[in-house]
Amino acid sequence: MPGSELFGKEEIVEVVKVLDRGILHRYASEQSLGISAVREFERKFAEYMGAKHALAVMSGTAALKVVLAALGIGPGDEVITTCYTFVATPEAILDAGAIPVLVNIDSTLNIDPEEVERNITERTKAIIAVHMTGVQARIDLLKEIADKHELYLIEDNAQACGASFKGKKLGTFGHFGTFSFDFYKPITTGEGGMILTDDDKLFFKADCYHDHGHVHDMSIPRALEKCYCLGFNYRMNEIQGALGLAQISKMDEVIRRQKENKAYIKGGISDIKGISFREIPDPDGEIASTLTVFLPSKEKALAFKESLSKRGVSVDHLGSNRWHFAPNWEHLREWKSLLARRCPFECRFNDASRADYSPEKYARSAEILNRALTLGIGVKMGKDLLEKIISAYREAAREVL
Repeated sequence: MPGSELFGKEEIVEVVKVLDRGILHRYASEQSLGISAVREFERKFAEYMGAKHALAVMSGTAALKVVLAALGIGPGDEVITTCYTFVATPEAILDAGAIPVLVNIDSTLNIDPEEVERNITERTKAIIAVHMTGVQARIDLLKEIADKHELYLIEDNAQACGASFKGKKLGTFGHFGTFSFDFYKPITTGEGGMILTDDDKLFFKADCYHDHGHVHDMSIPRALEKCYCLGFNYRMNEIQGALGLAQISKMDEVIRRQKENKAYIKGGISDIKGISFREIPDPDGEIASTLTVFLPSKEKALAFKESLSKRGVSVDHLGSNRWHFAPNWEHLREWKSLLARRCPFECRFNDASRADYSPEKYARSAEILNRALTLGIGVKMGKDLLEKIISAYREAAREVL
């Protein structure tokens, strides 16, 4: 849990400032006092990422919801994304009334650009590129495809905040970039999220939609503002903004330490025969939040995981992950919706055949993920722990391989 590992007096100072001001609503604080922790967090985050606009929201899921609304995506539309992502990605698409078209991954464990191009139809409105577990999708190729077919490109950067590709921060390649600040992320506000864009018109729409349609004119009392559109409440509050202000200054340190720890472990196990490592499109730009190894088979991977567990080292078998791999989402596969007529699946605007999430469709991805074990990399990993991990991997290799 990297961001929370560096909690200190900086977070306390910023939160106390907000409590002393006594106003936790971002717009009330800005209008009444001329100051907002959320607004300042947005400014610093946009500056760090090299984006024109940043909009803070209550979660990474909310960020996806807001950008889909701002792009006008709804019934009759399809959004292509990866079968290996946090379940919030397809959930946000479905909640917009559109159909998520989930495609296979490649050796980066991110969406395969060739699969994207093969699945584009006249209904396709957008591509969501998810940068999973700290590593870039092939964002250059995905942007080429989106531009070629005149599609919106969204980057779901919930798991790779701070990562870059060839010097440019992830989340700034597409029409929108979305981020999560939950407790497990490189920087955290407990919950929370952020949206980035360089497009003035899209930012205006997102800004209005995330706050009940309000046009945010600070010269007009909030109750008298006009509303641009129907919206919802996805606002970030001032305490979250205060935490974000303290955490953003620690981003580079989080990444630096994770890279050091990952490099140390990888250096200690790279000569083990029978394991290989994940492909990373730009190694210099990853945030090193995970170390993934591939075993020769699913059986070997599970045995290796068990061997590591006996030695006190916990890893995640990616093929078994119920939160991140489409074949394991029975609620999606079985169209389990609380809405009448199971909308958007049973909707006259949508092609229900495109909502087929049968496990056999993802056999190629399953073959990759079933051989994959991922170790989480922390910020505070002492020499003894690093050596313990290396020793456990080497002993597991002798036992299993």
